[in-house]
Amino acid sequence: MKCRKGCAACCIAASISSPIPGMPEGKPAGVRCIQLTDDNACKLFGRPERPAVCVSLQASIEMCGNSDEEAFRILGEWERLTAPPARTGESERPACDRAETEAVPIRANA
Repeated sequence: MKCRKGCAACCIAASISSPIPGMPEGKPAGVRCIQLTDDNACKLFGRPERPAVCVSLQASIEMCGNSDEEAFRILGEWERLTAPPARTGESERPACDRAETEAVPIRANA
């Protein structure tokens, strides 16, 4: 399976704990990676600066589903299932599941 052009679910819905150029602390779930172009292509694809976790991701039906919307739903669920317990005073839901998150193309019709 190949990545669907313009999907970028793994670059938005998933958290990345390793540094990304322009995001030295990585990125939380639901936050658009700073390295995405306007059409959701990775500016670092094929470059040595691309984080190892990004390089290791391989499109699969289990992760990407059959549509962009399904990919966002699957990755959002994986984030919820693997998120560490919230500390006192923090929201218990990842950013990809909170309405106050900055506007990113997360689709929640599943």
